[in-house]
Amino acid sequence: MSTSKAFITPLRDLHVSSHQIPAFNRLPNTSIQKKPLLIYHSAFRPGTSASTIESHLTSVGVVDPQWRYTMYSTSHFHSTTHEVLSVSAGKAQLCFGGEDNPKRVEPTVEKGDVIVVPAGVAHRLSKDVDGGFLMVGSYPKGKSWDMCYGKEGEEEKVKRIEHLGWFERDPIYGDQGPALNV
Repeated sequence: MSTSKAFITPLRDLHVSSHQIPAFNRLPNTSIQKKPLLIYHSAFRPGTSASTIESHLTSVGVVDPQWRYTMYSTSHFHSTTHEVLSVSAGKAQLCFGGEDNPKRVEPTVEKGDVIVVPAGVAHRLSKDVDGGFLMVGSYPKGKSWDMCYGKEGEEEKVKRIEHLGWFERDPIYGDQGPALNV
């Protein structure tokens, strides 16, 4: 897949943050598969619409865009799939790893950023900075998401994470990209 599209930051110019987050209480975070939380800063250039993001994700063919929404303000994670969150509007502070976890990650993300959230990583909205924060939520083809909260009784769901496959192609860049280098 060519990355010469005007709305995508060329891979050579992309800045990526990578975070390993240890398990905390009943939140597995990155401890099971050891795949990091990835933030692609400004992967989509200014002015890129949610529709254009969805079309691009569909054309790359790794994930299916499934919703446009903000992020829940309650910490949760998914045991059935990894998640790709493309910020389509606004700016927000997010919390990954659990709000009481001393090793949590609390980035401020904004329009154009993409977050690759491995299964098991707790996440929540901490603050919608400008009141207009929206994302395109996408999941690997053929996967559906569940909701887990780090509560008693979710142990069997957490065990499933170990057997999930990782991305064979990068969800934004296709045959090359940060998700392939972890």
